[in-house]
Amino acid sequence: MELSKKAKTINPAITLALTSKAMDMIKEGIDVINFSSGEIDFETPDYIKKAGIDAIENFSTYSHSDGLKELREAIAKKLKTENNIKYNYDQIIVCHGAKQALNNAFFAILNEGDEVIIPAPYWASYPEIVKKCGGKPVFIYTQKEDLFKVNIDMLKEALTPKTKAIIINSPNNPTGMVYTEDELKNIAEFAIENDLFIISDELYEKLIYSNKIKHTSIASLGKEIYERTIVINGFSKCYAMAGWRIGYTASSKKIANVMANVQNHTTSSVNVIAQRAALAALTSKNPVLEDILNEFKKRRDYISQRISDIPMLSSLRPKGAFYQFIDVSKLFGATIDDVTIKDSEDVARLLLDKYRVCVVPCNMFGYDKYIRLSFTNSMQNIVEGVNRIEQFVKHNF
Repeated sequence: MELSKKAKTINPAITLALTSKAMDMIKEGIDVINFSSGEIDFETPDYIKKAGIDAIENFSTYSHSDGLKELREAIAKKLKTENNIKYNYDQIIVCHGAKQALNNAFFAILNEGDEVIIPAPYWASYPEIVKKCGGKPVFIYTQKEDLFKVNIDMLKEALTPKTKAIIINSPNNPTGMVYTEDELKNIAEFAIENDLFIISDELYEKLIYSNKIKHTSIASLGKEIYERTIVINGFSKCYAMAGWRIGYTASSKKIANVMANVQNHTTSSVNVIAQRAALAALTSKNPVLEDILNEFKKRRDYISQRISDIPMLSSLRPKGAFYQFIDVSKLFGATIDDVTIKDSEDVARLLLDKYRVCVVPCNMFGYDKYIRLSFTNSMQNIVEGVNRIEQFVKHNF
């Protein structure tokens, strides 16, 4: 029996594979510093946990397939007050994490062969979800000199009669760059002129490290772009709720209706206990976000400076999110223990096997000359991990 041809085109999630290997090594008692995870190393706040416990004791029924009405109303209020976008609760769909939100979005807008413009570097799941939903990823390779941001000339070059949508991810995984309002206005005008959808992944919106930089949602920039934008967001990064698996979409009612049908015939409603916890996250004061920001800023400043001091490595200081995107191309061509380094995957493998440091090779992000370090780790581990990376470079090159 032959398996699905489409399913066989989907690449494995290398970030999860590496994390799994590192975790297996740790369970075996091996001292591994893990820089691969995209999960905040802060505990879910107690008031959110308490809401989950209360839900276990008092709520055991399905919610509406699109999510609890109270939660969708709270999300709509958040989008209005924080992002200056007006949605009714019935334009919000609560999903099983941002991945399902993206699956719903692309399933709703793509026909077989439609093209989606994906600026690189990109989160590894974007192209795989596009392919799974019948679309074709079209990559734009941004440059370090442009702070890894896409511009209108690049978009024009990538545009074809089959182009259906553009993905925007700001703050970005893996670069940490943040689009300005003016840059988003230009992208919005391009999308309107060419009748394109925008998928705006805003999962890291609250993790920005300067008061001079603000997060702007592209959907807030006018009625026309509002109608063609699907906002993707969730609770994992900014509320330390990764394991609760709560994401959501916000869109025009027309798009929301289609996405609701998609979800209704896949998973239906999200776990109501997690939804009650998410409701508490939005309706209670969040005392931990400032602490998270301050701690991540310290870690970012340390990693950025240390990497800049290591010969043969280079990196820009991220403006947001919690990743350091590091150029390791000067290491290529060297031979270590009979392994000739040809790409970032070889670098990552050597670091894990020989120096017990787990990093993410960015070939799955579209850039095989880079690795990604996540600073969702203790400062003690970060110091030790960077020391090991420095030893790797200085002892072998």
